[in-house]
Amino acid sequence: MSPVTRWVPALDVRREIRNTGVVKTSDTSIAPGVTTPPVPVEAVARASSPDGGTRVAVARLLLERGPVTAAEVAAALELSGAAVRRHLDALLADGEATTRQAPTRSQRGRGRPARLYLLTEAGRVRFGHGYDDLAVAALRYLAETGGPDAVRTFARRRASELVDRYRSRIAARGNVTDRAGELAAALSAQGYAAASRRAGSGEQLCQHHCPVAHVAAEFPELCEAETTVFAELLGTHVQRLATIARGDAACTTHVPLGMPEMTPEMSTTTIPKGRQRV
Repeated sequence: MSPVTRWVPALDVRREIRNTGVVKTSDTSIAPGVTTPPVPVEAVARASSPDGGTRVAVARLLLERGPVTAAEVAAALELSGAAVRRHLDALLADGEATTRQAPTRSQRGRGRPARLYLLTEAGRVRFGHGYDDLAVAALRYLAETGGPDAVRTFARRRASELVDRYRSRIAARGNVTDRAGELAAALSAQGYAAASRRAGSGEQLCQHHCPVAHVAAEFPELCEAETTVFAELLGTHVQRLATIARGDAACTTHVPLGMPEMTPEMSTTTIPKGRQRV
Protein backbone atom coordinates (compact mmCIF):
# COMPACT_ATOMS: atom_id res chain seq x y z
CA MET A 1 0.00 0.00 0.00
CA SER A 2 1.44 3.38 -0.95
CA PRO A 3 1.67 6.04 1.79
CA VAL A 4 -1.07 8.65 1.85
CA THR A 5 0.03 12.28 2.02
CA ARG A 6 -2.01 14.35 4.43
CA TRP A 7 -2.79 17.81 3.07
CA VAL A 8 -3.61 20.71 5.35
CA PRO A 9 -4.92 24.21 4.60
CA ALA A 10 -2.42 26.93 3.77
CA LEU A 11 -1.06 28.69 6.83
CA ASP A 12 -2.77 31.94 7.79
CA VAL A 13 0.12 34.42 8.05
CA ARG A 14 -1.79 36.71 10.40
CA ARG A 15 -2.48 33.93 12.89
CA GLU A 16 0.81 32.10 12.46
CA ILE A 17 2.94 35.21 13.04
CA ARG A 18 4.90 33.51 15.82
CA ASN A 19 5.73 30.45 13.72
CA THR A 20 9.30 31.02 12.55
CA GLY A 21 9.34 27.61 10.91
CA VAL A 22 6.88 28.43 8.14
CA VAL A 23 8.47 27.83 4.75
CA LYS A 24 9.10 31.14 2.97
CA THR A 25 8.90 31.74 -0.74
CA SER A 26 10.18 34.54 -2.92
CA ASP A 27 7.26 34.25 -5.31
CA THR A 28 5.04 37.28 -4.80
CA SER A 29 3.06 36.95 -8.01
CA ILE A 30 -0.05 35.43 -6.41
CA ALA A 31 -2.95 37.75 -6.98
CA PRO A 32 -4.82 39.15 -3.96
CA GLY A 33 -7.66 36.93 -2.85
CA VAL A 34 -6.21 33.80 -4.45
CA THR A 35 -5.71 30.96 -1.98
CA THR A 36 -2.21 29.50 -1.97
CA PRO A 37 -1.82 25.73 -2.50
CA PRO A 38 -2.19 23.60 0.65
CA VAL A 39 0.99 22.50 2.42
CA PRO A 40 1.32 18.91 3.68
CA VAL A 41 2.11 18.56 7.37
CA GLU A 42 4.99 16.22 6.55
CA ALA A 43 6.59 18.84 4.29
CA VAL A 44 6.37 21.48 7.03
CA ALA A 45 8.12 19.17 9.47
CA ARG A 46 10.92 18.21 7.08
CA ALA A 47 11.53 21.78 5.91
CA SER A 48 11.56 23.26 9.41
CA SER A 49 14.89 22.86 11.10
CA PRO A 50 13.95 25.06 14.11
CA ASP A 51 12.16 23.13 16.85
CA GLY A 52 9.32 25.63 16.77
CA GLY A 53 8.32 24.68 13.23
CA THR A 54 8.39 20.96 13.97
CA ARG A 55 6.34 21.50 17.11
CA VAL A 56 3.69 23.29 15.06
CA ALA A 57 3.57 20.28 12.73
CA VAL A 58 3.18 17.92 15.69
CA ALA A 59 0.41 20.11 17.13
CA ARG A 60 -1.34 20.29 13.76
CA LEU A 61 -1.31 16.51 13.50
CA LEU A 62 -2.93 16.25 16.93
CA LEU A 63 -5.53 18.76 15.78
CA GLU A 64 -6.40 16.78 12.65
CA ARG A 65 -5.99 13.17 13.73
CA GLY A 66 -6.10 13.22 17.52
CA PRO A 67 -6.29 11.42 19.77
CA VAL A 68 -3.24 9.59 18.43
CA THR A 69 -0.25 7.77 19.87
CA ALA A 70 3.31 9.08 19.79
CA ALA A 71 4.21 6.24 17.43
CA GLU A 72 1.52 7.32 14.97
CA VAL A 73 2.77 10.92 15.09
CA ALA A 74 6.35 9.78 14.47
CA ALA A 75 5.32 7.64 11.51
CA ALA A 76 3.20 10.37 9.91
CA LEU A 77 5.91 13.03 10.22
CA GLU A 78 8.83 10.70 9.53
CA LEU A 79 10.51 11.64 12.82
CA SER A 80 12.17 9.54 15.48
CA GLY A 81 10.14 8.45 18.48
CA ALA A 82 12.45 10.34 20.82
CA ALA A 83 12.07 13.59 18.87
CA VAL A 84 8.28 13.31 18.80
CA ARG A 85 8.08 12.57 22.53
CA ARG A 86 10.22 15.63 23.24
CA HIS A 87 7.77 17.86 21.36
CA LEU A 88 4.77 16.14 22.92
CA ASP A 89 6.22 16.62 26.41
CA ALA A 90 6.73 20.33 25.64
CA LEU A 91 3.10 20.66 24.50
CA LEU A 92 1.96 18.91 27.69
CA ALA A 93 4.12 21.20 29.84
CA ASP A 94 2.65 24.28 28.13
CA GLY A 95 -0.89 23.02 28.65
CA GLU A 96 -1.47 22.78 24.89
CA ALA A 97 -1.94 19.00 24.87
CA THR A 98 -3.31 16.34 27.16
CA THR A 99 -3.38 12.55 27.22
CA ARG A 100 -5.79 9.71 27.75
CA GLN A 101 -5.39 5.97 27.82
CA ALA A 102 -6.09 4.03 24.67
CA PRO A 103 -9.05 1.63 24.93
CA THR A 104 -7.89 -1.80 26.07
CA ARG A 105 -8.47 -4.80 23.84
CA SER A 106 -8.53 -8.39 24.90
CA GLN A 107 -5.90 -9.27 22.28
CA ARG A 108 -3.46 -6.69 23.62
CA GLY A 109 -0.23 -8.08 25.05
CA ARG A 110 1.40 -7.20 28.31
CA GLY A 111 2.69 -3.72 29.11
CA ARG A 112 1.29 -0.31 29.81
CA PRO A 113 -1.68 0.82 27.72
CA ALA A 114 -0.69 3.22 24.95
CA ARG A 115 -1.16 6.91 25.66
CA LEU A 116 -3.23 8.94 23.24
CA TYR A 117 -2.40 12.61 22.70
CA LEU A 118 -4.84 15.37 21.78
CA LEU A 119 -4.89 19.16 21.87
CA THR A 120 -6.47 21.18 24.64
CA GLU A 121 -8.44 24.36 23.99
CA ALA A 122 -5.23 26.32 24.65
CA GLY A 123 -3.51 24.28 21.95
CA ARG A 124 -6.29 24.91 19.47
CA VAL A 125 -5.84 28.67 19.90
CA ARG A 126 -2.46 28.27 18.15
CA PHE A 127 -4.39 27.70 14.92
CA GLY A 128 -6.69 30.68 15.33
CA HIS A 129 -10.41 31.25 15.57
CA GLY A 130 -12.90 33.10 13.42
CA TYR A 131 -14.11 35.33 16.24
CA ASP A 132 -12.72 38.54 14.70
CA ASP A 133 -14.38 37.87 11.36
CA LEU A 134 -17.65 37.04 13.10
CA ALA A 135 -17.50 40.27 15.12
CA VAL A 136 -16.81 42.36 12.01
CA ALA A 137 -19.70 40.70 10.18
CA ALA A 138 -22.03 41.35 13.12
CA LEU A 139 -21.07 45.04 13.34
CA ARG A 140 -21.48 45.46 9.59
CA TYR A 141 -24.98 44.07 9.88
CA LEU A 142 -25.69 46.34 12.86
CA ALA A 143 -24.48 49.36 10.86
CA GLU A 144 -26.64 48.41 7.86
CA THR A 145 -29.79 47.80 9.88
CA GLY A 146 -29.44 50.28 12.74
CA GLY A 147 -27.16 52.94 11.30
CA PRO A 148 -24.03 54.58 12.77
CA ASP A 149 -25.78 55.44 16.04
CA ALA A 150 -26.41 51.76 16.71
CA VAL A 151 -22.70 51.00 16.31
CA ARG A 152 -21.74 53.86 18.61
CA THR A 153 -24.26 52.73 21.23
CA PHE A 154 -22.88 49.20 21.11
CA ALA A 155 -19.28 50.46 21.35
CA ARG A 156 -20.12 52.64 24.35
CA ARG A 157 -21.87 49.79 26.14
CA ARG A 158 -18.94 47.44 25.50
CA ALA A 159 -16.40 49.98 26.77
CA SER A 160 -18.43 50.58 29.92
CA GLU A 161 -18.83 46.87 30.65
CA LEU A 162 -15.08 46.43 30.24
CA VAL A 163 -14.38 48.47 33.39
CA ASP A 164 -17.67 48.39 35.28
CA ARG A 165 -16.40 46.09 38.03
CA TYR A 166 -13.41 48.38 38.63
CA ARG A 167 -15.23 51.74 38.76
CA SER A 168 -15.42 52.07 42.53
CA ARG A 169 -11.79 51.04 42.97
CA ILE A 170 -10.61 53.61 40.41
CA ALA A 171 -12.83 56.38 41.81
CA ALA A 172 -11.44 55.77 45.29
CA ARG A 173 -7.99 56.92 44.20
CA GLY A 174 -7.28 60.45 45.29
CA ASN A 175 -5.57 61.88 42.20
CA VAL A 176 -5.38 61.42 38.45
CA THR A 177 -1.99 59.68 38.57
CA ASP A 178 -3.25 57.02 40.96
CA ARG A 179 -6.49 56.60 39.03
CA ALA A 180 -4.53 56.10 35.80
CA GLY A 181 -2.42 53.43 37.49
CA GLU A 182 -5.54 51.67 38.78
CA LEU A 183 -7.14 51.86 35.33
CA ALA A 184 -4.02 50.31 33.79
CA ALA A 185 -4.24 47.43 36.28
CA ALA A 186 -7.91 46.95 35.41
CA LEU A 187 -7.16 46.86 31.69
CA SER A 188 -4.32 44.39 32.22
CA ALA A 189 -6.73 42.10 34.03
CA GLN A 190 -8.85 42.18 30.85
CA GLY A 191 -5.93 41.18 28.63
CA TYR A 192 -4.74 44.61 27.43
CA ALA A 193 -1.21 44.48 28.94
CA ALA A 194 -1.55 48.09 30.09
CA ALA A 195 0.80 50.33 32.05
CA SER A 196 0.80 53.96 33.17
CA ARG A 197 3.90 56.17 33.31
CA ARG A 198 4.77 59.83 33.68
CA ALA A 199 5.44 61.58 30.36
CA GLY A 200 6.05 65.33 30.28
CA SER A 201 3.10 67.22 31.68
CA GLY A 202 0.92 64.19 32.22
CA GLU A 203 0.53 60.45 32.43
CA GLN A 204 0.60 58.13 29.45
CA LEU A 205 -1.69 55.12 29.58
CA CYS A 206 -0.23 52.50 27.21
CA GLN A 207 -2.07 49.36 26.16
CA HIS A 208 0.45 47.01 24.57
CA HIS A 209 -2.18 44.55 23.38
CA CYS A 210 -5.66 44.97 21.96
CA PRO A 211 -7.84 41.84 21.71
CA VAL A 212 -10.18 43.62 19.28
CA ALA A 213 -7.63 45.45 17.11
CA HIS A 214 -8.75 43.69 13.92
CA VAL A 215 -12.35 44.75 14.52
CA ALA A 216 -11.43 48.28 15.62
CA ALA A 217 -9.47 48.79 12.39
CA GLU A 218 -12.81 48.82 10.55
CA PHE A 219 -14.92 50.24 13.38
CA PRO A 220 -12.95 53.03 15.13
CA GLU A 221 -16.07 53.70 17.20
CA LEU A 222 -14.69 51.04 19.57
CA CYS A 223 -11.58 53.14 20.22
CA GLU A 224 -13.57 56.37 20.50
CA ALA A 225 -15.98 54.89 23.05
CA GLU A 226 -13.07 53.47 25.04
CA THR A 227 -11.42 56.91 25.17
CA THR A 228 -14.64 58.52 26.38
CA VAL A 229 -14.98 55.99 29.19
CA PHE A 230 -11.34 56.56 30.20
CA ALA A 231 -12.02 60.29 30.53
CA GLU A 232 -15.06 59.67 32.72
CA LEU A 233 -13.20 57.24 34.96
CA LEU A 234 -10.19 59.52 35.37
CA GLY A 235 -12.28 62.67 35.75
CA THR A 236 -10.25 64.67 33.24
CA HIS A 237 -9.93 65.42 29.55
CA VAL A 238 -7.77 62.80 27.76
CA GLN A 239 -6.30 62.48 24.27
CA ARG A 240 -5.73 59.29 22.33
CA LEU A 241 -2.33 59.59 20.62
CA ALA A 242 -1.95 56.21 18.94
CA THR A 243 -3.81 52.93 18.44
CA ILE A 244 -2.82 49.40 17.51
CA ALA A 245 -5.80 49.34 15.15
CA ARG A 246 -4.12 52.09 13.09
CA GLY A 247 -0.83 50.24 12.95
CA ASP A 248 0.97 51.70 15.98
CA ALA A 249 2.94 49.60 18.45
CA ALA A 250 0.57 50.39 21.33
CA CYS A 251 -2.63 52.22 22.14
CA THR A 252 -1.43 55.38 23.89
CA THR A 253 -3.68 57.80 25.77
CA HIS A 254 -2.33 61.07 27.16
CA VAL A 255 -3.76 62.03 30.53
CA PRO A 256 -2.84 65.65 31.38
CA LEU A 257 -2.15 66.60 34.98
CA GLY A 258 -3.30 69.80 36.65
CA MET A 259 -6.49 70.00 34.56
CA PRO A 260 -9.79 70.95 36.26
CA GLU A 261 -12.29 68.20 36.89
CA MET A 262 -14.10 67.30 33.68
CA THR A 263 -17.56 68.74 33.14
CA PRO A 264 -20.27 67.27 30.90
CA GLU A 265 -19.51 69.96 28.30
CA MET A 266 -15.89 68.81 27.92
CA SER A 267 -15.25 66.16 25.31
CA THR A 268 -12.45 63.75 24.65
CA THR A 269 -10.27 63.97 21.58
CA THR A 270 -8.96 61.08 19.57
CA ILE A 271 -6.15 60.63 17.13
CA PRO A 272 -6.73 62.64 13.91
CA LYS A 273 -7.74 60.45 11.00
CA GLY A 274 -5.10 61.85 8.68
CA ARG A 275 -2.09 61.67 10.96
CA GLN A 276 1.06 59.84 9.98
CA ARG A 277 1.83 56.49 11.54
CA VAL A 278 4.83 56.41 13.84
